[in-house]
Amino acid sequence: MKASSSARSGARANYHGNPTDGQANRQDRGGDLRSHHEANAEPKKRGRRPSHTEHWTKVTVVLFDRQIVFLDRLGADIRAASGVAISRAHVIRALIDALSESDLDLTGTRSEADLKAILTARLGRYRV
Repeated sequence: MKASSSARSGARANYHGNPTDGQANRQDRGGDLRSHHEANAEPKKRGRRPSHTEHWTKVTVVLFDRQIVFLDRLGADIRAASGVAISRAHVIRALIDALSESDLDLTGTRSEADLKAILTARLGRYRV
């Protein structure tokens, strides 16, 4: 089997037979040191695709274990019933948005217990 000229010279070639090992290939394009894909494509983005349409800030919130269990079970129940995955963050954001759009006046509350009493009276009890 005959080796190609690029294989004999130690250079690699892509599936089009073009050299892929750097400077010689890049200098042929007038000194542009970026590859063809780097020059013509948007930079690769890492991680998940964005799911938010507005500006956001990541925050740390301390929750009790029982609250995490509740959120996880709620998410699992929603997924089992509808096939849609709802995260803890989705539930928390929805609750905050609903509260902000409600006519509840919480300015007179003095504690977490006061907030819970007002919200429970307004929402009713959650039954599993």
